[in-house]
Amino acid sequence: MIPALAVARELRQRGHEVFFVGTERGLEAKLVPSEGFELKTIDIGGLNRVGTRQTLATLIQLPFTTLHCGEFVRQASAVFSMGGYVAGPPVIAALLGNVPVVVMEPNAVPGFTNRIIASTVSRALISFPETARFFRSNKTEMTGLPVREEFFRIAPKPRGDALNVLITGGSQGSRTLNQVARQSWALFHKAGFPIRIVHQTGPGGFEEIRDGFAQSGLNGEVVRFITDMPAAFRAADLVVCRSGAGAVSELAAAGKPAILVPFPFAADDHQTRNAEALECGGAAKLVRDKELDGQKLFDTVTQLANASGALERMGEAARQFARPGAARRAAEILEEVACG
Repeated sequence: MIPALAVARELRQRGHEVFFVGTERGLEAKLVPSEGFELKTIDIGGLNRVGTRQTLATLIQLPFTTLHCGEFVRQASAVFSMGGYVAGPPVIAALLGNVPVVVMEPNAVPGFTNRIIASTVSRALISFPETARFFRSNKTEMTGLPVREEFFRIAPKPRGDALNVLITGGSQGSRTLNQVARQSWALFHKAGFPIRIVHQTGPGGFEEIRDGFAQSGLNGEVVRFITDMPAAFRAADLVVCRSGAGAVSELAAAGKPAILVPFPFAADDHQTRNAEALECGGAAKLVRDKELDGQKLFDTVTQLANASGALERMGEAARQFARPGAARRAAEILEEVACG
């Protein structure tokens, strides 16, 4: 939703009328009206990695919801899709009605909906070179994912006496990262390793982790939620996080080295593919969820920190994945396809 809203705002600034299609239960029901955009609601469920009952229910819903979408999609000059099951009916309606479709695929491997429609879209806006193979060769463009400008303005940071490590599992947190971080505290303290840890836990178990960290003897802080993430990135020498599209795009924009721990149950294992792309580019170290414990985290952090120039080289490599101006370019492409 955040990248889609960034593109919508850019289109509105250019004088275009924008409306969204979504469900009443999704995040869009809260974010879209608050941004002043119209939300046309539909009723649809997923098809990928769901149970038999949900699959059958969705297959029954799909033609009726697609027909309903046709009533308002036909009025559009172009359709912009970030993928996901909610995108299915309006995108199908657009393709059946000869309305051009532009998809933004931020992951190394496209999601289910974007794979299905890959050969029929007017343009595909991608973040990784390897994603191009899923779409027609003359229809792709490397735009990256819209990221707040504050991340691009983060300058390279010289390391101080202590290594500043940011650990985040996103706004909802990560049980794995929370547990592993706790296991590593005693190891860092025993080794006398100079480190400062800022850890965003999410709501689950925050108080217990915060109180435990206060007794660890380490410098830093544990917080439930970081409101100013660009500032947290700016202060960090190394980031430990999941590897969703938003996270890797922010790492690239900020030029920050990372230890990436893909969420193992992500659809189509796209987080692993994202992490592999950054690791192959020299920008990150991939550690699989099942292999991560406190000792592994301690070993990986200290090895990277002690290797001369390793973190600096990783940060420089991360910036090679950065694509500023993604929302502006997406709006330009939508204007192009809308004009034929």
